[in-house]
Amino acid sequence: MSLLTTILAFAFALGALIVVHEYGHYVVARLCNVKVLRFSVGFGRVIWSRRYGRDQTEWAVSAFPLGGYVKMLDEREGEVAPEDLARAFNRQSVYRRYVIVAAGPVANFLLAIALYWLIYMHGIPGLSPVIGAVAPGTPAAAAQFAPGEILTRIGQQAVTTWQEARWVLLKHAVEKSVVVLEVRNERNEIAWRKLDLSRFGSADLDGDFLRALGFMRLAPPLPPVIGQVLPGGAAARGGLQPNDEIVTINGAAVTRWDQVVAAVSSNAGRELVFVARRGAAGTVRIAVTPDAVLENGERIGRIGVAARIDREALQKYVVEVRYPPLASLGHALERTWDTSVFSLKMLGKMVTGEVSLKNLSGPLTIADYAGQSARVGWISYLVFLALISISLGVLNLLPIPLLDGGHLMYYTVEIFKGSPVSDKAIESGQRVGMAVLFMLMSFALYNDINRLIHG
Repeated sequence: MSLLTTILAFAFALGALIVVHEYGHYVVARLCNVKVLRFSVGFGRVIWSRRYGRDQTEWAVSAFPLGGYVKMLDEREGEVAPEDLARAFNRQSVYRRYVIVAAGPVANFLLAIALYWLIYMHGIPGLSPVIGAVAPGTPAAAAQFAPGEILTRIGQQAVTTWQEARWVLLKHAVEKSVVVLEVRNERNEIAWRKLDLSRFGSADLDGDFLRALGFMRLAPPLPPVIGQVLPGGAAARGGLQPNDEIVTINGAAVTRWDQVVAAVSSNAGRELVFVARRGAAGTVRIAVTPDAVLENGERIGRIGVAARIDREALQKYVVEVRYPPLASLGHALERTWDTSVFSLKMLGKMVTGEVSLKNLSGPLTIADYAGQSARVGWISYLVFLALISISLGVLNLLPIPLLDGGHLMYYTVEIFKGSPVSDKAIESGQRVGMAVLFMLMSFALYNDINRLIHG
């Protein structure tokens, strides 16, 4: 079921984002009176098509699904009837060609704005940014953060959830800046902490970013009661069941869920003896050997169980970020802009070597995130769609031949030069663009496979 959810969530996300992108090209081309011959989701051989409209545009699904295209009437690609010459793409002014090509990425940004607008109006649940333990030897410890303090402002930006705090801190970490954080303690006293991120390495951006900073989220104390047992996991194989209350592990008394986690994590591949209370059956004794997995380069144990959550106890740790319609639109515009700029900065730092290429993700990782966000809920899935839509818009605006940004680069040269870029220059650019895209795809796929193998 988990794999099916991942496949369906990824397929819907990919299809929706491609259709929105290509529909942007299509709509503006029609507004500019350019004849559209084909609207295709996917590349390569057409496996399904239908023709509609005055121009009998072919709407198609093609064999290779990672992309799409809008084919317009163009004299460079075949003979054009005399009565259609005025509607050929190559006959349009450079400004019309510019807006037609730019319309695809713009459509992706507009989709992200619409999704964030809907999300902010509905409300985003999140964990209150209450600091738990502070790991020694980390930037947070050096700044003297204390357990129980609540983050209220980072630099000039107010934060109300750990999700917001992580996003703002990530932007400062990439810039390697020193940032002042405002905190409030349990007595409602305000204090300021100076967090030095100037020595924060690019490798620390991988995995649990907040943990690398030294922050542990304060979570409600959970009793050692199993709420869920994953099929096929070590716990299921050993015989643990939902609602089992763990009493001891290898003879050591257990009173909190974090003690269960600590015992399992530190005993990968070694047998543990659980004593648990099980309803009318009384006390049961079960031997379980945790599976060994790699997480952030560390070998840890997993048995495939989740704690039973007390929803009422959880509520005081959960906040909901919600705004009225006009304010939601403002926040949606701001988030889309911030994410776009941040993406460009990350790409630039990857090129200069300041940020590891390990941060580049390919289709396998995106599919995994699609499935994870869909299982969490529709709000999380919409946030995922907005982020991927922005990424698609930014990627397509890069000045790489074969992408929309490459065409816009040629048109910009044409505007200043007064004449089109030569066919020879375009052909050479296409070869370079193909090499660059192949290299990026290779890195992304390597990262995907590396994550699958090493966790």
